[in-house]
Amino acid sequence: MAIRTQTEWPVFDGHMDSLRDYFLHGRDAADFFTLTDADHLDYPRARAGGMIGGLFAIFTPPPGGRDRKGRRHQKQKPTQEDYLKWQVPIEPEFAMKMARNGIQAYKDLEAVSGGRFKMITEAAQFPPPLPSDCLHAVLHFEGAEPIAPDLSNLESYYEQGLRSIGLVWSRPNAFGQGVTLRFDSGGDQGAGLTEAGKELVRQCNRLGILLDVSHLNPAGFWDVAELTQAPFVASHSCVHALCPSPRNLTDEQLDAIARAGGLVGINFAVGFIRPDGELEPDTPLEDMVRHFRYIAERIGVDHLAVGSDFDGATIPNVIHDASGLPKLMQALSASGFSDEELTKIGCTNWFRVLGQVWR
Repeated sequence: MAIRTQTEWPVFDGHMDSLRDYFLHGRDAADFFTLTDADHLDYPRARAGGMIGGLFAIFTPPPGGRDRKGRRHQKQKPTQEDYLKWQVPIEPEFAMKMARNGIQAYKDLEAVSGGRFKMITEAAQFPPPLPSDCLHAVLHFEGAEPIAPDLSNLESYYEQGLRSIGLVWSRPNAFGQGVTLRFDSGGDQGAGLTEAGKELVRQCNRLGILLDVSHLNPAGFWDVAELTQAPFVASHSCVHALCPSPRNLTDEQLDAIARAGGLVGINFAVGFIRPDGELEPDTPLEDMVRHFRYIAERIGVDHLAVGSDFDGATIPNVIHDASGLPKLMQALSASGFSDEELTKIGCTNWFRVLGQVWR
């Protein structure tokens, strides 16, 4: 069977770190619209891969620590020193600065895009599940550190376009505790959401901000599942039964996401795909397909989507970058997914969930 073109299965990606260089290192916004071989994503490669938009994350790196983000095809395992640096809580002032810079990066990209990049904040702005010259971007915080513990700036961020929040990254903050990234950690439990975290859930429900439990520890996950009155998601996670990383979801967690009407965006990170958790870029595409099939069979295609982690993880060489998305969609087709199911996985499941949360 020939590889289908990107025009047949457009992708709305649930998690990308591709704006990192623009808000963290001051890269010129115009560079995003120039074809390069750097990292995983720019506008030309997004278009070549059939991408029509997604959740672009603002992430606060550890000050002075090695920047975890932007790894492309890296086999070197993080050191114990790296893990320790990543676990250090972030100063709120620094996180708020990163958020300001990130929101400005969104504005800069939109300003120079000539209509090719647009922040969306309401369901009426979702593109049709067809090829588009515009990337439709959702403002997402990966880790709620920019939000004041008393939530005094939450509505301001909402007014600036914030529509999705990952409560934690893999470290503690004022709202909860993240899981370690160490494959061999045996999982770390820790306490559930703080009182501030529980109130953040309630206020996100009130405003219409999507809640993302990727990186959240088990106790925090179950707090969200109990408290939320809206669908919630794991934007970039995989299946624990297939790869026992603490970042992946157990069967019980998958079931809870489905009961809430949410979804799981499959992460392309090889360390969350491979059964051995190795950072091996030569990971076969079949390993990734198994995670898609497992979730479809466990909780249904309506709860399955793409959450690549482009520019935040080591991904399989066979995909290489955003232009390789049609290879994934073709592999999913060959595994038995229908065209209708691939449209759901590619984009419309995200539109449904975001639309329900955004009211």
